[in-house]
Amino acid sequence: MSISESLKARLSKDRPMTSITLRIPVDVVESLKAIAPKRGMAGYQTLLKSYLSEGLRRDEALFANSEQARLLEALRRHGVPQSVIDEATRELTGA
Repeated sequence: MSISESLKARLSKDRPMTSITLRIPVDVVESLKAIAPKRGMAGYQTLLKSYLSEGLRRDEALFANSEQARLLEALRRHGVPQSVIDEATRELTGA
């Protein structure tokens, strides 16, 4: 599936859904509840889904380029800490 086809599928309103259960610390849920209305969202679950989508899109873009993915894996094998890899990735993507 091409990127544009994938995007069209994601924007479809009739996509199949599933329910999941996550164990999240109470203070994190309280923070989500406080931030959601400030971001114009009705509730914390919508905000949480937004965060998941943002992270997923970022990672999909990152790993779509197999050369980049191979480089990241090589850095991990050579003992480069994940925090350093994440920081460098943020710098490159402007995130």
